[in-house]
Amino acid sequence: MEGIPDNRKRVYVVEHLDLELGPWSALEYQAIARESASAGVGFCLSSVPKDLQLPAELREMNSLILEHQSVETVFRDKKERICLLDPKGKAELSPEDAEKFDVFLFGGILGDEPPRDRTSELRAKGFIGRRLGPVQMTTDTAVRVTRLVIEEKVSLNDIPYIDEPELRIDEHESTVMPFRYVKDAEGKPIMPQGMIDLIKKDSEKGFGDLL
Repeated sequence: MEGIPDNRKRVYVVEHLDLELGPWSALEYQAIARESASAGVGFCLSSVPKDLQLPAELREMNSLILEHQSVETVFRDKKERICLLDPKGKAELSPEDAEKFDVFLFGGILGDEPPRDRTSELRAKGFIGRRLGPVQMTTDTAVRVTRLVIEEKVSLNDIPYIDEPELRIDEHESTVMPFRYVKDAEGKPIMPQGMIDLIKKDSEKGFGDLL
């Protein structure tokens, strides 16, 4: 695993707000790590309990920065350069924010359904907030959207989305995902590798058991 990048490299941080790590979150974190490496930015998973057993696939990813300390400790010298992606932020994220912030902070799990406002724990610490729009996103989608805005200078309203997509489980059954996703070139929701198989496998359990 890499260390914290130097000051010239933006970092996308997920503050892990759970004592456990479910299979849904593990796949999301792997997707964020891969995409961050491809984009040339850092990905840090902070506040990870020391006794938390990470899946080998995640633990062995060189692009993942793993921190047991909280984000305000890891980045104690640049709090004013930290942007909290917050549904209750006073302004929406824009490409201009790339000049204002170096660290983009997400409270896992953003994809709770129904939303539990997990971000409130970080909001209380006084970070500057930005919104990603009115519709609930999974954590990897929130990072993906932020990266498109900040790294590729795409406005929020110009990103192609698909809301509450219906996934076919088999010829008789389908399930609706209660989140917003980025749409790929084929019009399908972008999801982490293995996510659709996980959803199909555990569709009878409900999303709460996957998160």
